[in-house]
Amino acid sequence: MLFNIGDLVTRKSHNNDVVFEIIKIEDRTAYLKGKDIRLYADSDVEDLVISTNEDSDSDDDDSISRMKEKISLDRSEYFYLPGKVLHIDGDDEYLERCMKFYKDLKIMAYGIKVREQDVAYDIGKYLNQFKPNILVITGHDAMYNRNDKVTYKNSDNFIKAIQEARKYEENQERLIIVAGACQSNYEELIKSGANFASSPKRVNIHALDPAIIASSIALSDRSTPIDLIDIIERTKYKEEGVGGIITNGTMYKGYPR
Repeated sequence: MLFNIGDLVTRKSHNNDVVFEIIKIEDRTAYLKGKDIRLYADSDVEDLVISTNEDSDSDDDDSISRMKEKISLDRSEYFYLPGKVLHIDGDDEYLERCMKFYKDLKIMAYGIKVREQDVAYDIGKYLNQFKPNILVITGHDAMYNRNDKVTYKNSDNFIKAIQEARKYEENQERLIIVAGACQSNYEELIKSGANFASSPKRVNIHALDPAIIASSIALSDRSTPIDLIDIIERTKYKEEGVGGIITNGTMYKGYPR
């Protein structure tokens, strides 16, 4: 069967568990990017089958609807100022989807596409420019277990970026950091200073998961500790995909409206 760049496919050897988009084909090898999962892979074309799943937009809409159901704001008397988000992403397509997510929830957010290996070098500049309450550092990652040695595609890059961000603001209540992607080294991201990180069970995460966490914090009262379990439950793979520490929210509540 002939495949083309842009085709949506799954891998027979992985029980067709993830829908990928073909981004490059060389000889008999197809290079793949997860349609909804923050994951790169490659595969022999003989292992691929065409997928008919093209429901990313409806999945995003469902996530937005669930978020709105979770948020109960008394707009008859009060007004609200959600926290400001700076979202740095290694993937421009996922970044665009996350920015739409913030916009639909009426959250002020700035999005910048930066390659994972470059994010640590310019993060101080971006923090000084935008002065966010919440920083998202994400993109793509993967865990490799070769010869009994575990390595990660981009976790070290995320760790360096977190460390640089903590030079800008070391207080984890004043700057809340959400970091990581598929199969990231959760423990080391948290130790480096992230408030939330992926992935406790080294599973894949959804493209919107970092934005779901950031939005939940942005829309939580700054005078009250968050419901940590409730916020993590809003993500695609819940506590297997994302974990974190209890912090206060970042939203101001004002009166009168």
